[in-house]
Amino acid sequence: MKRLVKMVGESAVLTTGKAPALLCAIKKIQKMVENDRYCVDILVQISAINAAMKKVGMSILKNHTSHCVSNAIKNENGEESIEELMAVFDRFSKS
Repeated sequence: MKRLVKMVGESAVLTTGKAPALLCAIKKIQKMVENDRYCVDILVQISAINAAMKKVGMSILKNHTSHCVSNAIKNENGEESIEELMAVFDRFSKS
């Protein structure tokens, strides 16, 4: 399905604001592995990144539902958009 609107407001700020921090955290994990750090410490960092990614994902999902799906329903393209949304929910809930 084609993108109907750009990310707006809180979602765009949260997503772009978190990206550098997430990249930095991933590089930190790489250094931890290279420096043979304690496995549990590395796993704690991975868990923190997963939580942050989940938060960013939820923000994007909220934005998508509020804007893209809502607009599709208003423009009588709701069925396809809702099917896509349900597929995304299914994939996102498994991560």
